Amino acid sequence: MRTLVAVGLLFALPCLVLSQDSRRSDWSFQSPREEVRPVANHEPSEGYEGGPQWTIEADERTGLAGFWSRQYPVEGGKHYRFSVHRKTVGLDLLRRVAVVRLIWLNAEGRQVLRSDPVHSSYRSGERPRAEPEFPKPVSVEGSWTKLAGTYAAPPDAAIAKVELHFRWGQPQGKVSWSSPALQQVARPPPRLVRLASVHYQPRDGETGQQKCEQFAPFVARAAEQHVDLVVLPETLTYYGTKGSYADAAETIPGPSTNYFKTLAKQHDLYIVAGLIERDGHLLYNVSVLLSPDGKLVGKYRKVCLPRGEIEGGLTPGNELPVFETRFGKVGMMICYDGFFPEVARELANQGAEVIAWPVWGCNPLLASARACENHVYVVSSTYTDFSRDWIQSAVYGHDGRTLAHAEKFGTLAIAEVDLNRPTYWHSLGDFQAQIQPHRPQINAAK
Repeated sequence: MRTLVAVGLLFALPCLVLSQDSRRSDWSFQSPREEVRPVANHEPSEGYEGGPQWTIEADERTGLAGFWSRQYPVEGGKHYRFSVHRKTVGLDLLRRVAVVRLIWLNAEGRQVLRSDPVHSSYRSGERPRAEPEFPKPVSVEGSWTKLAGTYAAPPDAAIAKVELHFRWGQPQGKVSWSSPALQQVARPPPRLVRLASVHYQPRDGETGQQKCEQFAPFVARAAEQHVDLVVLPETLTYYGTKGSYADAAETIPGPSTNYFKTLAKQHDLYIVAGLIERDGHLLYNVSVLLSPDGKLVGKYRKVCLPRGEIEGGLTPGNELPVFETRFGKVGMMICYDGFFPEVARELANQGAEVIAWPVWGCNPLLASARACENHVYVVSSTYTDFSRDWIQSAVYGHDGRTLAHAEKFGTLAIAEVDLNRPTYWHSLGDFQAQIQPHRPQINAAK
């Protein structure tokens, strides 16, 4: 079932503002070790929109760390919208340095358990401990950045402990935090999306048009099952021909994209298709995203080329775009990209919730890894026979497990997922929310 969510309507509902008290006595400042303690101050009227602010500033030393904290009363089982504004001076890598944590505690100040058991880790079937939430940057207003998130308080929670951090910033660097807001809101509706992969080898037909037309029945079948996004395989106009990459290449937009745009509009869904693009004297292995309104949303040029494509005269792309759709953010990668974690990670860094993956063949462990390490849904469409125990035409979940797969050619793999439902792990919590504040800073070798 397709569900379109007007996110703005959620927060227009009546809500209870629990507390925005700015008294310093309600706050405390802590550091993991006294010798790395930065300077902390409370300024009653110099913060966001003239309100109070809590500052943390380093002296001439590196590696200092500390945080302001305060406890807010909450009701277990309810949903809350948290927000705070942040301003920094002289700091880099803010995703690691200036971080907010929200921790659920019971009335005695102890951490509590999540409401539902999990089946994605070594303690399958048990309720995990509620690990910290990490609100994300959502907007910039002048010199202030807003961080926010909506969360379900665990059933035994009575307290939300807010921590405003400074971690390992540059000497003389400073972060200022506004007074946080914690509001009780209505439960967010699910954001259900049906994802599909086509498992098919277009062996018949010599022209690109004939190859494309062979996928029309599968798109129609996906629409009958209310699919929102259907992924087709890689270089589908080239597969099964005796020609070269150049023989199958075409401009984008071009004949094949025009055909799939018509199908997408006819069936009111998104289509990802693998093609070969000609751009002047250059050829690219590409995947394209077509929308239900009959438009080319965008294209992705494969950035990691295997030996055969290099020898065949293809050129690698150099961008990893992520596209807005009516159900969420979609990124694309192609075949050999799956061997390199940087591709999927960068798509996830840019907010991709679903990665469409046209792929001839690949190690299935890599499909699971790309999904699991980024907590994204991966939809692969392959030419590989299922009996070979290799890559599958499948939908992979946040924990890397296969949610649906196709075993016979001419069939679909379909899975319904909720993009508003985070995946929790024992000891890790919502790992996806922790990727940005925890992933390392890497200076790529030149």
